[in-house]
Amino acid sequence: MGGRGRGSKSRTQRKHFRDGRENVWKRSKSDSPADGNSAATAAVDRSWQPFATQNTAFDEYYKEQGIVSPEEWDTFVEVLRSPLPAAFRINSSSQFSSDIRQQLENDFTKCLQAEGADGAEIEAIRPLAWYPDNLAWHSNYSRMQLRKNQTLERFHEFLKLENEIGNITRQEAVSMVPPLFLDVRPEHFILDMCAAPGSKTFQLLEIIYQSTKPGSLPDGMVIANDLDVQRCNLLIHQTKRMCTANLIVTNNEAQQFPGCRLSKALSKHSVSEHEQSMGQLLFNRVLCDVPCSGDGTLRKAPDLWRKWSPGMGNGLHNLQIQIAMRGLALLKVGGKMVYSTCSMNPVENEAVVAEVRDRGVWLASHKDVVKNRHFGAVPGMFPSGRTYVPPIEKDIKNENGGNSEPNQELETSNEDVDEETSDLPLERCMRIVPHDQNSGAFFIAVLQKLSPLPAIPENPKKQKNSIAKKDETQEKISDPSVEDTDEQEQESKSIVMESASEAASDIDLVDNEEEKKDVPMEVAPCDKVSTENGLEDTQVTVNGKSDPEKAVGERKLQMQGRWKGVDPVLFFNDEATINSIIEFYGIDESFPFKGHLISRNSDDNHVKRIYYISKSVKDALELNILVGQQLKIASVGLKMFERQTAIAGSDAPCAFRISSEGLPLILPHITKQILNASPVDFIHILTYKTIKFRDFVDAAFGEKASKLMMGCCVIVLKKDDDQVSSDTVKVDASTIAIGCWKGRGSLSVMVTAIDCQELLERLSVRDEGMKEIIARSKESKVLNRKDEKEEVEVTEELAAEQ
Repeated sequence: MGGRGRGSKSRTQRKHFRDGRENVWKRSKSDSPADGNSAATAAVDRSWQPFATQNTAFDEYYKEQGIVSPEEWDTFVEVLRSPLPAAFRINSSSQFSSDIRQQLENDFTKCLQAEGADGAEIEAIRPLAWYPDNLAWHSNYSRMQLRKNQTLERFHEFLKLENEIGNITRQEAVSMVPPLFLDVRPEHFILDMCAAPGSKTFQLLEIIYQSTKPGSLPDGMVIANDLDVQRCNLLIHQTKRMCTANLIVTNNEAQQFPGCRLSKALSKHSVSEHEQSMGQLLFNRVLCDVPCSGDGTLRKAPDLWRKWSPGMGNGLHNLQIQIAMRGLALLKVGGKMVYSTCSMNPVENEAVVAEVRDRGVWLASHKDVVKNRHFGAVPGMFPSGRTYVPPIEKDIKNENGGNSEPNQELETSNEDVDEETSDLPLERCMRIVPHDQNSGAFFIAVLQKLSPLPAIPENPKKQKNSIAKKDETQEKISDPSVEDTDEQEQESKSIVMESASEAASDIDLVDNEEEKKDVPMEVAPCDKVSTENGLEDTQVTVNGKSDPEKAVGERKLQMQGRWKGVDPVLFFNDEATINSIIEFYGIDESFPFKGHLISRNSDDNHVKRIYYISKSVKDALELNILVGQQLKIASVGLKMFERQTAIAGSDAPCAFRISSEGLPLILPHITKQILNASPVDFIHILTYKTIKFRDFVDAAFGEKASKLMMGCCVIVLKKDDDQVSSDTVKVDASTIAIGCWKGRGSLSVMVTAIDCQELLERLSVRDEGMKEIIARSKESKVLNRKDEKEEVEVTEELAAEQ
């Protein structure tokens, strides 16, 4: 399904995801009534029965493991059998994040406190104290409450609308914790190894965008990976709401995630300088949220009670080790990795961390938590014991080249470590249990890489096989008629048989090209080489001479890649189209435009969408092309332009319109096809969708709009302090703009209905004056519809009489 076959390891991972997608609401055959049952029994069986929330094996196993004290066991189980409270997070990079937070604090909190359901007082929604800036919220409502109570129903509709737009993300509270411990900065390269469904990826993107100014992008990027194709599609759907150019979604196996290391021959003989900007794909931060048995989610997935067994964790243990070790191998020295699961099983948690415990610096107790996270940390999150020895302080070279103390942001708690440590040095791990803060269960370990991982020395037998394999490779290179199929199959089998330690060593980052290091190769710049179909290709010459047979095979590899059925990722270099876009919209020269556009179609004449990518993503894509497209890219880039396929689009000087997703980024750099609109006219456009030039309230605006070139244009909501006659458009973080289409006699909005609805809602909440204008506009629209309907009825009656 996703990536090359890796034997039993990939099958284990896929089986886990298949089991996770089981329809828990479908009654199994064993639960069906017997044929001879009475009608009364059948009626009872047809009624809904709650899931059983007891499992003897579960109780016996976790009592023995001692994850909670005997005194807490009854409370622990009681909370574990109760429904999970809902939680959601405000998108901090959203333009309306402060408005949504104020609406929650001032409107919904007060209204819900005053209301009651089923005669009982409803617990008010509240922000999570440990999440920064009141951006994460907790509620305790059931679906029935949301449907029955009018105030709750309004709150439910608010959540659905804002979640669809991307202003908020519904996410379990404990799931928000791991990204916070990564200490992410805007310049970081981040890998989310098992990212689906994407809520943590979205959270990481929010963090790197926090200090970004309008019209600019952070220097870092996020690569979100997931093996399962269906889950990968869910990941794409979730993250596209972020509207980011700093994200790559891949569909590779996490335990064999490519390092994309550029071979020495390619590095030495590279032609252009930009190819050397990235010689290997390494990361400052890695989020390793591995596949697990998931018994920490029993409160939201009660069907797990009947399926749970101790063997569930045992079957995933090796896979979890392999993924964790691969994450460490891809981590830069000084970088941090968070290993996490939604399981309570020590086999999936402490036992995995024990395999890599000598390779990281972790938290020692709850008092070592970063200062601004103390609200969420309690002593019960750390195991008890007596053998902790504080690490020797030493300088650590961080991923940015400087020296820093490993715990420079942590408080020291040496006086309490005797009570909070265990026989193994695993007290630096954190386990969140449900009854601590009325949440789900989660396990978190923060590791910092102190030095490169040592390569495991080969035994003599393996060295002999390696030498024989190298000789065979040389013979194949000297004879072009010999195909590389056997070599690739042998390499694939050897990877399956490797141990977890070997899989994590840096030597694994050397790819197939490294075996051909004795053959000098030259690679032309990827943005200058193209085939007849317009597909950028890597042109390889051996010993300075072109081999026609190898060139044909290489082009075929690049067009299809090693991933069949996946759309190619191609740099868009159609000069005529790019120049027409720059000229039509007057894009400022300071905006990095050329070289940052990609498409997913090899035929430039039929490209429907053009995507924009950041500098960091551009470097990663160029590296991926040079190493033979090792990354299986499912989604990349921000949709910036779309071809207007309607008949009206054929008359426009520029066939591509600006998409709603790409408008906020390019808006500060547009100098043409942009106008200021008064609040009344701006709201009329959102309400009516299409307005003739003569029908605008501001006649001057209608006249200016009629003089624009036919095609896409941008309408900006004029601020109160702007002069009515001002033609200069000022853009800042508070600027609200929409894309429109200028036709022959009218202006039409190019925004979806749900986007128009949400924007009108935001404007009404922000300003009482706007609220009145919106109400009048909607009333006017209803009256106009009635008048049009009456005119049609009169016309039909006259036609019938005649």
